[in-house]
Amino acid sequence: MTVDTLRFATAGSVDDGKSTLVGRLLHDSKSVLTDQLESISRTGTPDLALLTDGLRAEREQGITIDVAYRYFATPRRRFILADTPGHVQYTRNMVTGASTAELTIILVDARNGVVEQTRRHAAIAALLRVPHVVLAVNKMDLVGYEEKEFQRIVEEFAGEAAESDLPSFTPVPVSALVGDNVVDRSARMDWYEGPALLEFLENVPVGVGATDAPARFPVQYVIRDGEVRHYAGQLASGTLRVGDRVTIHPSGVTSEITGIDVLGVPAEVAYAPQSIGVRLADQRDVSRGDMITAGVDVPALTREVRAAVCHLADRPLRVGDRVLVRHTTRTVKAIVQDLGGAAELGANDLGRVVLRTAEPLALDDYAVSRRTGAFLLIDPADGATLTAGMVEL
Repeated sequence: MTVDTLRFATAGSVDDGKSTLVGRLLHDSKSVLTDQLESISRTGTPDLALLTDGLRAEREQGITIDVAYRYFATPRRRFILADTPGHVQYTRNMVTGASTAELTIILVDARNGVVEQTRRHAAIAALLRVPHVVLAVNKMDLVGYEEKEFQRIVEEFAGEAAESDLPSFTPVPVSALVGDNVVDRSARMDWYEGPALLEFLENVPVGVGATDAPARFPVQYVIRDGEVRHYAGQLASGTLRVGDRVTIHPSGVTSEITGIDVLGVPAEVAYAPQSIGVRLADQRDVSRGDMITAGVDVPALTREVRAAVCHLADRPLRVGDRVLVRHTTRTVKAIVQDLGGAAELGANDLGRVVLRTAEPLALDDYAVSRRTGAFLLIDPADGATLTAGMVEL
């Protein structure tokens, strides 16, 4: 049986028990080494939160500050977990962790229900088009495992999800401290008929849609082998086959694929997200930053970029700023024309931007392709990352 990989992220407000939940997942799935368990059990009972709050400042303050990546596996699936901060001042960290996730767990305290940060987390999950969202209602042991308390929070979150355009979510009642419904189903909540959290993580579909999307191949390197040119990079979406007619953007010239190499081995077909080399029938002027596409569903070639953004840098982004736009393997100069009516965007602000680029970009709507619909704004003076953008066509 092929074991696939799920990338997922977690987010929660202060004292919602997120670090304990992640620790419980690692502990009860037997993913904690003996020496790690001993280091957090010096007072007798393991403090599971210490498995994830790795930075000294995190331990001192009792909060998650940076994104911590954890790797664990069960017989059914491998997992890459991005444990992200929930505080508003660390929104950029959550965006970073969730941007590549196929699932996000939004944690709420059963006693407090939906709070302002919960609304923000739902909005970010919707903004990033995370395919699957789990609402983990934690600390059910502190509300007597009452179904009515769980349903009240689910209904409240459903309203926020609708307002944020979050298409769907899966609610799970848990107690991270005790272990109810984290790895194994709990007898204390026999009214709940759904899966335990880990059971859901093991069975949720992954990689859906990547190969069904239009073929997009950003060229990363051009490799010369005598008179033959190989165009190397990662297939961002869709499939490419030997014999396909393709278009090179932004030039618009066409050619035909005569060869594909996957890890140096000739292949008739390549699937996203494989790293491949492609050979074309004609000696075309193709360089790093160009995009090769197949089929009639082509990207929008434009110099006006409209996007939802999260500003990442401490220095503000202002109308009139000159920036670099890094889209897949292509980097072009641009100017900020509009910020959705705002004068500027500060660190962790969510907003909208209109850019005018010096050269055309081959863009997809972020809702269609998270790879070719995303970009970064870079400071041309020092190369610092300023802003993460999601294209809106």
